[in-house]
Amino acid sequence: MSKYARESIIKGNQLLMPPGDAICYSGYREGQSPQTGDFPSYNEIHEDLLLLAPHWSYLRLYDCSQHALTVLKVIVENNLDFKVMLGVDLGAEMSNPNCPWGADYPDHVLQQNTQANEREIQRLVTLCNTYEDIVFAASIGNEASVEWNDHMVSVDRLVHYAKHVKQNIAQPVTFCENYVPWRDKLKPLVEVVDFISIHTYPVWEYHTIDSALDYTQLNYQSVEEVHPNMPIVITEAGWTTTSNGRGIEPWNASVQLQSEYCKQLAQWSKQENIMTFMFEAFDEPWKGSADAAEPEKHWGFFFVDRTPKPVMNGVFGG
Repeated sequence: MSKYARESIIKGNQLLMPPGDAICYSGYREGQSPQTGDFPSYNEIHEDLLLLAPHWSYLRLYDCSQHALTVLKVIVENNLDFKVMLGVDLGAEMSNPNCPWGADYPDHVLQQNTQANEREIQRLVTLCNTYEDIVFAASIGNEASVEWNDHMVSVDRLVHYAKHVKQNIAQPVTFCENYVPWRDKLKPLVEVVDFISIHTYPVWEYHTIDSALDYTQLNYQSVEEVHPNMPIVITEAGWTTTSNGRGIEPWNASVQLQSEYCKQLAQWSKQENIMTFMFEAFDEPWKGSADAAEPEKHWGFFFVDRTPKPVMNGVFGG
């Protein structure tokens, strides 16, 4: 049985894990994208993990693609000291009229997505069992229930996926989502998962650095108040360093603001013993629009060329 069996690492409302910093990791470089199936090579991922290893113990992966499989292989074959939260990339199983950029799909596409999701969930089970001493938790999806998303999955289906995964792996099971749905919509899912995983982005909600940490704390506490007996992890929090004004004012995105927010966030998380996955290890050029200043592309602690941003000086040991 996995050394991360849920019975041994969850006690009451606490997730009992060895101390260590946590970060989200997506290793796609220029010309690579999960959408096109152009994946980072073994050597590129090895290079990335060697950059991350001095600073972080926990990695969060978003799917069970070739990218994730290569990450797991690199960790095993190079004896790297990482523990991994493994996820799945769910496609839309229902249309969502609330999505600002459009999420209206024909029935045959939704059916295809549902079948693909079921295969992805099974890959999650397989990888959790194959790499049981590395994968410490499994997430059944990412931002698939929040009102604005373009890959909506019903709560009933999320409950179904969570139950299936729990029946077939030893590790604890979660779902990664914006803090808002956890307060009400996802209550049926709370009854099934082992811990709650929330996302909090003050800068997306028009906060400046002066109120950012307070707002993050309010986000966390608003979920904690509704579910006081559940462990809560922050699986995404960060600050973009560039913006073209799409959703974030350009003056509110910089390497200095990223460094300050993440410093405050890291200090508070350690003080309160909250596992917090910083978003994101590396800039992601494949995301968002073609505009180079698209804010989605610039959340990394390292630039896409793998040079460090100022956040790495002082906050995470240089």
